[in-house]
Amino acid sequence: MNPVTEHRRHYEDLAQGEVVDLGHVTVSKEMVIAFASEFDPFPFHLDEEAAKTSLLGGLAASGWQTAALTLRMLTDSFLSTIASMGGLGFSDLKWRKPVMVGDTIGGTVTIAALRRSKHRPERGIVTLDFDIRNQKAEPVMSMRLANLVELRDPSIPLTEAAV
Repeated sequence: MNPVTEHRRHYEDLAQGEVVDLGHVTVSKEMVIAFASEFDPFPFHLDEEAAKTSLLGGLAASGWQTAALTLRMLTDSFLSTIASMGGLGFSDLKWRKPVMVGDTIGGTVTIAALRRSKHRPERGIVTLDFDIRNQKAEPVMSMRLANLVELRDPSIPLTEAAV
C-alpha cells in the first residue's frame, strides 16, 4: 500500500454516476488582470474600456483561467481525496459563456466511466464530465477529463474490478 494515498479513496471506491460538488469561486477584476497579464494578454482581459467595445461586452476572464479555477476546485473537492496518479488529458472542452468580473462560478463533475488499465493492473482510469455554471445557473464551461487512480488491490482480476 502506498503510504501517501493509503487513507484516500481508491479506484474500487468510486462509482459510475457519482456526482461531486466542486464548490464556488468569485472572479475578481484583480484575478482576471493578473492571470491575463501573465498568460492571455488580450485587451478584453486586461483593459476595461477595450473590453466594453469587444464581443464580450466587458472585462472577462480568459477561458484558460476558467479552466484553471475549475481544476483548483476539482483538486480541493475530489482529486485530493482520491489516490490520483495524475491526469491523462481532456476532450470536448467548451467555453459556453464568458465569465465576467464579479461572476461566481462553480459546478459539478460526474464520474462518467471507470475502467481498469489493461497493461498496468495497479491503475484504473476515471472519466469525469464537468458542468461549470455561473451564479445565474448559466453554463460557462464543460469538458471531459481522464485521470489515473490507484487500485487498492491490483491482484483482483481485471474483469472483476472493471466497470
